[in-house]
Amino acid sequence: MINVLFAASDEAWQEYHDVLEKAFAAQNLNVHLSQQHAADQVDYIVYAPSSRLQDFTPYTKCKAVLSLWAGVEKIVVNETLTQPLCRMVDPGLTQSMVEWVSGHVLRYHLGIDENLAHQDGTWRPSIPPLAKDRHVTVLGLGALGAACASMLAQIGFQVSGWSRNPKNIPDIDCFNGKDGLDAALKTAEILVLLLPDTPGTTNTLNAETLAKLPRGARVLNPGRGPLIEDEALLAALDSGHIAHATLDVFRTEPLTKGHAYWRHPNVTVTPHIAAATRAETAANVIVDNIHRCENGQPLRHLVNRNTGY
Repeated sequence: MINVLFAASDEAWQEYHDVLEKAFAAQNLNVHLSQQHAADQVDYIVYAPSSRLQDFTPYTKCKAVLSLWAGVEKIVVNETLTQPLCRMVDPGLTQSMVEWVSGHVLRYHLGIDENLAHQDGTWRPSIPPLAKDRHVTVLGLGALGAACASMLAQIGFQVSGWSRNPKNIPDIDCFNGKDGLDAALKTAEILVLLLPDTPGTTNTLNAETLAKLPRGARVLNPGRGPLIEDEALLAALDSGHIAHATLDVFRTEPLTKGHAYWRHPNVTVTPHIAAATRAETAANVIVDNIHRCENGQPLRHLVNRNTGY
């Protein structure tokens, strides 16, 4: 019998219980899934950082902690966590991110906001360029960034991408390092932020880097709130250097009612909906990792504690 502790909210338990049980059965795994196990009997922990479980020290038998969240920045800082940690790479989450990014890039590209703002009976022909003449840059070429960049390239956009380490993705101009970041920014008519939240990525978009974008550039942030220095972005929007920003993630969520982003005419706020984990597909990812571990295979999506992702 494999003891799996589900350490997340009661709402998540209701959402995941049946689909996890079904996925375990499909893999012929004899599992006791529960919200309550004796700590020294737990083989695996399915985990969300909002859980009451914050001390991993008693879980001496635990072979892996399997995150329900794609972001692990709130877990890796826990000094009691010595077990292997796997982040969530959910195909449903990836697909929803691709759809959100593609939809908002096309919204900017086609001038949809301008058309909606001028429904006053005045005929204003304005033909957008073809996608091949529009440059989009994606900062962050992990699973989500690479998927979004590839879809945008399939649509026909000129796509550049930047990551800390060198990457090679078909049809994407890949940059890395500080000089590479400058090169990636200078052509970005539309910039997409999909970097992880680490000390090294905080305020990636600041006054200096915003100034390197072409005047009139547009910004999409479905990645992490701390990637943007808020005051610098607001100043760039006020000056007109940045034409518009669509933001899905923020340093504090929910975004406070009095925040300047709500009332700025050139900001669109979406309530952290770009990429949500879907229980049905996420359950398969979790169960596959447990099946692999039980059969002596390496775990997928292991987090590097040094890099934080």
